[in-house]
Amino acid sequence: MHAGIAESFRDKIVLITGASSGIGEEMACQLARAGAVLTLAARRTELLESLAGKIRAAGAVEPLIVACDVTRDADPQHAVDETVRLRGRLDIVIANAGFGVVGNFAKLSVEDYRRQFETNVFGVLRSLKAALPEVAKTRGQLVILGSVAGWTASPGASPYAMSKFAVRALANSITPELAVMGVRVTLISPGFVESNIRRVDNQGQLHADAAEPMPQWLVAGRVGAVEQMLRAIARGQREVVVTGHGKLFVALERFAPWVLRAAARRMAATRGGYRTEPKSG
Repeated sequence: MHAGIAESFRDKIVLITGASSGIGEEMACQLARAGAVLTLAARRTELLESLAGKIRAAGAVEPLIVACDVTRDADPQHAVDETVRLRGRLDIVIANAGFGVVGNFAKLSVEDYRRQFETNVFGVLRSLKAALPEVAKTRGQLVILGSVAGWTASPGASPYAMSKFAVRALANSITPELAVMGVRVTLISPGFVESNIRRVDNQGQLHADAAEPMPQWLVAGRVGAVEQMLRAIARGQREVVVTGHGKLFVALERFAPWVLRAAARRMAATRGGYRTEPKSG
């Protein structure tokens, strides 16, 4: 991370949901090196303990660990309350927790869509609503992890795309509202980034041994992608699209949407138009 960007996070109190792996884990590592004081929130506290050990070994401030399932109303509030109780304030909240439900529309149930929204939409909403009163006191920042899928939807990913379109709409709506309160909102819209999200099944369970379904050349490295995200947060950008292919997809959606529609028709004609859930082994 550039020294100037790192300096902007020094001594900031930062809460990250979904911090146990992937983008959230890498954000925690880079922010800790920059001198931020972290609260790590996720369901899998054993992974948070391991991450906290790495941060501690690197000489950074010991993170606070909070068990948090964003689908439960009380959990995000508890994470915020514990942070303020032990740290005294809250400057930045990164609503990162999420996963992807995939499959052919005809085979998915309404419950599949509801499960997707409980984490990716209402989980974000719970986190932001819990944090806002405290972040407003510090005139801080709310960060939402969206996706390029919130710009352009592909066959076989309708629940995930719907959820990311929803949080993009949320970000666009609340950014001017919260600016009046002195609170900045940053939406991060990455393309394919190295993480475990594509190894999580439709029930939200991780299959660590599952193969990465995307070709390697299309998946951006986690370290560089997170550096771009943190640069955007430090600068208070309204939205940042991360990865070269992500920027290309968004540009096509805005200026040549027929190209993506034609590609989607071809995708739908092959293998039923959807990718299957990850399987272990």
